[in-house]
This record gives sequence, C-alpha cells and structure tokens, in this order.
Amino acid sequence: MSPLKTSFPKHKMKVVLLESISQSAVESFKKAGYTQIEQHSGALSGEELDEVLKDAKILGVRSKTQLTEEVIQKAKKLVAVGCFCIGTNQVDLEAANKAGVCVFNAPFSNTRSVAELVIASAIMLIRRIPDKDKAAHAGEWDKSSENAHEIRGKRLGVVGYGHIGSQVSILAESIGLKVSYYDVENKLPLGNAEAVGDLKTLIEESDILTLHVPGTQETKNLFNAEVLSWFTKGQLLINMSRGDVVDIQALKKALDEERIGGAALDVFPEEPKNKAEKFTSPLQNVPNVILTPHIGGSTEEAQWNIGVDVSGKLIKYIESGASLGSHSIPELSLPKMEDTHRILHIHKNVSGVLSEINSKISKLNVNILGQYLSTNFEVGYVVLDISKNDSLDTLKELKKIDHTISARILY
Repeated sequence: MSPLKTSFPKHKMKVVLLESISQSAVESFKKAGYTQIEQHSGALSGEELDEVLKDAKILGVRSKTQLTEEVIQKAKKLVAVGCFCIGTNQVDLEAANKAGVCVFNAPFSNTRSVAELVIASAIMLIRRIPDKDKAAHAGEWDKSSENAHEIRGKRLGVVGYGHIGSQVSILAESIGLKVSYYDVENKLPLGNAEAVGDLKTLIEESDILTLHVPGTQETKNLFNAEVLSWFTKGQLLINMSRGDVVDIQALKKALDEERIGGAALDVFPEEPKNKAEKFTSPLQNVPNVILTPHIGGSTEEAQWNIGVDVSGKLIKYIESGASLGSHSIPELSLPKMEDTHRILHIHKNVSGVLSEINSKISKLNVNILGQYLSTNFEVGYVVLDISKNDSLDTLKELKKIDHTISARILY
C-alpha cells in the first residue's frame, strides 16, 4: 500500500514541539513528510504561547506548558496535541473536547525509568546516603551504621497500583522487599503483592511508602497533616506521582519530629518552568531527604520511547483519523482504505446530527464505502469513506450542518 497523502500538504503543516521533546519525535515527523517543525527548549505561556500556536496544526508538550481553555480557544488551527509524558493534567481536556482537538499521551513509555528511580531512592534513604554524602563532601568521615538498614525483608507500601505502581512492586520483590498496596479500584496483584483495604493500615504496616496516584481533585493533598500523622515509626516516604499529592509543610513537620525517617520527592506543588527559574522548597537541607527535579521519566531511553510513541499517535490521527488513545475526542480505530476519500466530522453530541449527515449524503447520491461513529458526553466523531468518483461537495455540505465543530478531508 502506498503512503497516504493528506489533502492539506504535510510540508505546510506547522508542528510545534516545546520543552525539549526528544529528537526521536522530530525524526518521526520528518520521516512522515512533515518539514515545518518548530522546537523550543522550555515551556511557554501567555502571549508567547499564543503566538506559536497561531498557525500550528500539531502541538507537543511535556508537563509544564499549561493548555487552558483560553489558550485552546485562541489556537484556531490546532488539530491535535501530544503530551510527551504520562499525564494529561496540563491540558484542559473538556475544552479540547469541545474544540475538537485530539489529545494523546504516553501512559506506558517511561514506566520503567520511574520505577527504577523509586527503588534507587528507597535504598538511598534506608541507608541514609543523603546525610553520608553531604558529610563526605564537607570532609567528614561518618562510618556509623546507626539507623542504616538493609532493604531486604522490609515492607514496601504502594499507594496506587497502576502501571508504575505495579512495576515498582515487581522490582521491589526481586530485591527481597515484601509488598502491600492500596488502590481505590480493585487491582489484580502481581507476584506476591498483597492488597490492603485502607490507607491507614497500609501506612502503619509499611516501612517505606511510595505514591503513584493520578492528579485529581480527590488526590490533591491526599497526604495532608492528618494522614501524615499516621506515620509514627520513622517510615520513609517517596513521591514520584504529582506535586500536589503531599502537603509539603506537613511533611516537613513530620520529618522534623522524626515520625518520618526520610523522604524522596521528584515532584512539587510549584516547579520552575525552565532552568533560569530558581527552585525553592521547605524541604531543602532537611536531613535524609532527596529532592530531584522531576526526572522520574527523564532517561534517554524513556524520552526516546515517548517521542516515538506520541509522535506516532499524532501522525496516525492526522493521516488516517484514527483516535485510539485520545483523551478528548471519542476513540476510533480505523482500517486503511484504497481509492477513497476519507472525511472526518466532529460535532456536538446532540440528537439529529447523524441523521442530517446521512440525509445530505443520500441527497448527493454519494457511495459510502465505510462509516464509523463514536461519541462521548460532549461530542460525536464520524468518519466517512466515500468513493473517489464522488463529488467533494460532500465536505462542503457536511460543514453546513448545525453543531459541526470541525470537518476535514484527509485524502
């Protein structure tokens, strides 16, 4: 099968990649025929962001650039957004849904990198390496074994047993840890991991707690002063999920009171947008605390895989209309078709639209070779494959339908 040709020339489609997205994404776009690629090393906001999005068809971001409703509404030509990371919290998905902008992410590509950092941090904390390292740099030779322990035989409590939490569980068992987990949903345990019915019990029974929950209103300040009061025996706390999951001031108090014996954080409530901004935290210079600059997924391997994964989804959507993995418009997995025109129609999910689409097609005497439909609460997504012998007036007529958000022809 010959490569697909889009009706809008690929070399005229502007692709904007922010926040030092991996070169693998650039290579994927270029290989697919996209040459107008604009790259930025940091996050953008305000007028700067509006300016680069003014004529962009495709946008790639990581975790810092915030795509609010206002930003999305101004980006009139934007067709798709790729979040080159695990989450999509930086995008107003409801606004993207209403605007017909398809949003993709990479939920699995950096799982291993984050899991490895969790295990490494747990070993460093339980051996009190942060303090030993600081002392050695200051010229002190502290060989004391006090409060330094082997990790083998200890119990790891995993809060959130999803893709990363379960991967941490597997690695933990391989080095001799016992694993318990708590999740708001029923999850099948891997290996010998044991489910625990409530968060308090998990904390009380564990030596090390690691957090792997999504960023939602329910998880915001999940580990607040009350929950942190359940730490009473110097347990260790690791957070590599979302910065607002832990109340930082309450954590500092628990560390000062030695109810928590150490902590490793890779995410924070407020993070610098670029290298020029200074990072500050109440946890700086607190004993046995590891602070890392949101690098859980920042390995060359993970970023390369994410670049390939997300760019592939974006290219497939632009060129075939397939939206599998979308967090905004409804998901559709579509077959490839020869000798057809493929038309995409995104509309408000109200009664009568599909009937009107079919009515207009019928009046034009168009030969439909394939029709695909998916809806969510806000919008409907219809894909039509029509014979190449049929008039392209079909697209013009479909654009006239009430409640149409966007309509375009691929080839």
